[in-house]
Amino acid sequence: MKVKVDELVCEANAVCMGLAPEVFDVDDDDQLHILIPEPPPELHDRVRHAVRSCPKAALSIEE
Repeated sequence: MKVKVDELVCEANAVCMGLAPEVFDVDDDDQLHILIPEPPPELHDRVRHAVRSCPKAALSIEE
């Protein structure tokens, strides 16, 4: 699994960060950072939930 963000679409709502803070972070400049682009298997379910929950559909997963 590899997590990607479309920076042109992302509004840094931080929903993903709330659901998987180990993987996603929004900085003080409202920029989303993917801390672990290839998360370990134990985080896959939470990452999938975060991607599905993105209000702007700015996140994607490459399997």
